[in-house]
Amino acid sequence: MDLREILERTRTIAIIGMSDNPDKASHEVALYLMNYYDVIPVNPNHEQILGLKCYPDLASIPVHVDLVDVFQRSENVPQFVQPAIDIGARVFWMQLGIRHAVAARQLQAAGIAVVEDKCTKLEHARLLA
Repeated sequence: MDLREILERTRTIAIIGMSDNPDKASHEVALYLMNYYDVIPVNPNHEQILGLKCYPDLASIPVHVDLVDVFQRSENVPQFVQPAIDIGARVFWMQLGIRHAVAARQLQAAGIAVVEDKCTKLEHARLLA
């Protein structure tokens, strides 16, 4: 799938590492994406962010997630690979500056599209807005 197709087919986005701090990129990106998608915050340190129920991990989310959007350092990515596979996500998206070749290979082997080092907000604005 190309980026346009990914963004057009996505309905629900789980944002791992979403912050309640308006100065953080994950907060700004979530605010933008909320205009187009059902956004689900994933952060074990919060119960709510931006008025949305926050979940401690992917496994706790009670609805289907199309896209897992990761705001974590590259070295933290592997811990989210199996949970993304287990919930049946179609896409695993690593934000700007985030890459992990081994994780990407594992996800692709499981049939999950992988995007590395790109911003969902910037790509959506460029391709669809």
